[in-house]
Amino acid sequence: MELVFLGTGAGLPSKTRNVSAVALNMTQEINEVWLFDCGEATQHQILHTNLKPRKITKIFITHLHGDHIYGLPGLLSSRAFQSGENQPLSIYGPVGIKEFVESTLRISQTNLTYPITIKEITEDGQLFETKEMVVETKKLQHGIASYGYRINEKDKPGELLVEKLKEFGISPGPIYQQIKENEITKLDNGSIIYRDDVLGPPKKGKIISILGDTRYSLENIPFIKFSDILIHESTFTQEKELLAFEYKHSTNVQAAKLAKKANVNRLYLTHISSRYQEEDADSIIEAAREIFPSTWLANDFSVYEI
Repeated sequence: MELVFLGTGAGLPSKTRNVSAVALNMTQEINEVWLFDCGEATQHQILHTNLKPRKITKIFITHLHGDHIYGLPGLLSSRAFQSGENQPLSIYGPVGIKEFVESTLRISQTNLTYPITIKEITEDGQLFETKEMVVETKKLQHGIASYGYRINEKDKPGELLVEKLKEFGISPGPIYQQIKENEITKLDNGSIIYRDDVLGPPKKGKIISILGDTRYSLENIPFIKFSDILIHESTFTQEKELLAFEYKHSTNVQAAKLAKKANVNRLYLTHISSRYQEEDADSIIEAAREIFPSTWLANDFSVYEI
């Protein structure tokens, strides 16, 4: 898995930062890309990456401010030209996202060539579960309904114990994959192999937490606790803490404090106000790292392996 930051600015685009969008690229694992927020010109940003819109199967909207949704109609429309009819898309977001999507498509007379489902979030808790993932959501403190998403990857089977298989007289080949994919495998000689007997310890699944626009709040700690990755807004620097509170946003240092208290592994700061320029980047990241050393400042087109 990898994170691809498509837009890391707040409010309005600048020459160096487009507005909010980040992709979770899981094409190697499940052949899907999940998109979190879709600010204006997100589809233009995608053109500068190796992401394919037809691979986007789920879009998660944190809240309905324009810098998080204005790119959605264009992306949905373009995807219709780039994928077949059998590649459905699901959209999740606060109440109002359904009206926004359906209205813009209707008024622009846009006909999608693929099925689309829209689920509006009205409460905290589990959003859905797949074979590989469990996704949870939590309402945050912002001017309008804003949600965080927690993606829990399920544990994966451990590596095959090759030497043990060889002891059983099983030579390398397609049978190895068959044994790994099935709880019980019957060999040609009639013997039975139980998968649990020939696998190493399970691989712990990753946890990725992505918070929408939010004030600094200790109430968010249980939701993000022990995340491998935390993506947190950093609209302002610590000198503007009062302004951040007034506008219901967070600072770089507040995000770092939250990451430390929640025992996360890595913190990525995004949603940076356009008042900050490239020359401010070092001071933004250094102040956060004084609190939480494992902090990175995300830039447009930053790619991070998970």
